[in-house]
Amino acid sequence: MGDILAHEAELLGLVKEYLDFAEFEDTLKTFSKECKIKGKPLSKTAGGSLRDSKSLIIQDKEELDERISYFKAYLETKGAALSQTTEFLPFYALPFVPNPMVHPSFKELFQDSWTPELKLKLEKFLALIFKANNTPKLLTLYKENGQSNKEMLRQLHQQLVEAERRSMTYLKRYSKIQADYHSLIGVTAELVDSLEATVSGKMITPEYLQSVCVRLFSNQMRQSLAHSVDFTRPGTASTMLRASLAPVKLKDVPLLPSLDYEKLKKDLILGSDRLKAFLLQALRWRLTTSHPGEQRETVLQAYVSNDLLDCHSHSQRSVLQLLHSKSEVVRQYMARLINAFASLAEGRLYLAQSTKVLRMLEERLKEEDKDMITRENVLGALQKFSLRRPLQTAMIRDGLIFWLIDILKDPDCLSDYTLEYSVALLMNLCLRSAGKNMCAKVAGLVLKVLSDLLGHENHEIQPYVNGALYSILSVPSIREEARAMGMEDILRCFIKEGNAEMTRQIEFIIKQLNSEELLDGVLESDDDEDEDDEVSWRLLTPHRKLVPNYSESLPCLEVSPEMEILILATLFFAILWVG
Repeated sequence: MGDILAHEAELLGLVKEYLDFAEFEDTLKTFSKECKIKGKPLSKTAGGSLRDSKSLIIQDKEELDERISYFKAYLETKGAALSQTTEFLPFYALPFVPNPMVHPSFKELFQDSWTPELKLKLEKFLALIFKANNTPKLLTLYKENGQSNKEMLRQLHQQLVEAERRSMTYLKRYSKIQADYHSLIGVTAELVDSLEATVSGKMITPEYLQSVCVRLFSNQMRQSLAHSVDFTRPGTASTMLRASLAPVKLKDVPLLPSLDYEKLKKDLILGSDRLKAFLLQALRWRLTTSHPGEQRETVLQAYVSNDLLDCHSHSQRSVLQLLHSKSEVVRQYMARLINAFASLAEGRLYLAQSTKVLRMLEERLKEEDKDMITRENVLGALQKFSLRRPLQTAMIRDGLIFWLIDILKDPDCLSDYTLEYSVALLMNLCLRSAGKNMCAKVAGLVLKVLSDLLGHENHEIQPYVNGALYSILSVPSIREEARAMGMEDILRCFIKEGNAEMTRQIEFIIKQLNSEELLDGVLESDDDEDEDDEVSWRLLTPHRKLVPNYSESLPCLEVSPEMEILILATLFFAILWVG
């Protein structure tokens, strides 16, 4: 009874809160009146609203040089630990920038609006974190202790069943290995005894040798060995023993049955959204789960010869139009199928024969804002398209570089897949002279985005960022813009924090930044007519043309150290999805 009285006020408060939430007005009045008559206290529930937050006013009326010196001293002492956080790395370059008030990365800090905007952001953040919870605590307790416990018990039970199944499997394997081990030890001991007996002049009979070999071989071979093998012939036992350990040849992979592609395409165009999604998924699985080699080539060849995606169709209603379906699931599964096509050389060749495929992918990429997976697969397909020169030219002409720069301004809002494929696609487009000229139109923005990406926590993108920077810095106007914004000081900050390979690549970028050369032939020439028909890429050095194919071993070539940034970045990314 004492425990109930100790918590009585809190329990009564929970009941009152729930009655108020459920709008039991009459019941609430009666409940409150009766509590007052009986002298029962009603405590206020926890969870108040956020009060007016107090803001810290930073008073700093001294000259810029003095403030910079204070800031530099802070970075070298108390703020040194923050250098391990990539978010704060760019600020370590602030004391070394000649005119930070005009620097793209820092000029916002000197605007009159920066302080109130920061204050407003802080207030919004605190309001979001500490906002009042309108849900009654009684209801919250029921949900947390009721529904969540049921779900947790269900998951734990499922995990327990799976663990027991795996345990039984491993136990059987262990028992078999243990039995084989004991049998091997017994045979070994008998053979040692036999060798000792031969020293004394006793002969080993063929029957004894046969019994030993039967015990060593697998169960499937024992009966045939006992009657068909002549163990009196020298070397027979050892040959059979080695043959029992030889790997079993894989069976020939059968070809998959053919499909009625006319009916398939009709259902894909006229069927329900549910049927379309199932068909698209099945077609993709038929391609991706097939065995590499003849089976996969046959599947892809059938898709291409029957124009599965209607790439050559001029009808207003075609399978390709599913990219613009009102159903998110249909759009997603269509994008997945196109991405699977683009992962294979023959598939890219098929898709590249019609410019409308590229146009539709670009439209879907820019318009898709509901389904992240759809946009990821469209972006992945475009990145693989960028290995082919005509499609690369079209993407540059359509202004895809500007779209990539725009979404990369806020990389923390992107998934790892979107971030990596976006930066890799940007690097591929920047290898072309036309792509570099596009970057020159917004040089300041491009340089700011790439310099910010250098400090991103996703280290997989560093080779592509380095490759893009090195490529565009071959343009004199971009070099001048980079020097004006203090790019070298920013790059040297990452030399201090980066690993050896990162440091080496940045040193090459700094060398390119400080060069005075005009556009040269280090990268590919836009006048070259060759196409990248296989899974390969082309880079021209002053003396060599590099055309590796991933299905073959790479040739041993001598290239300039600067080119290693671009070569390694492109090779690394291609290996991720080629295979």
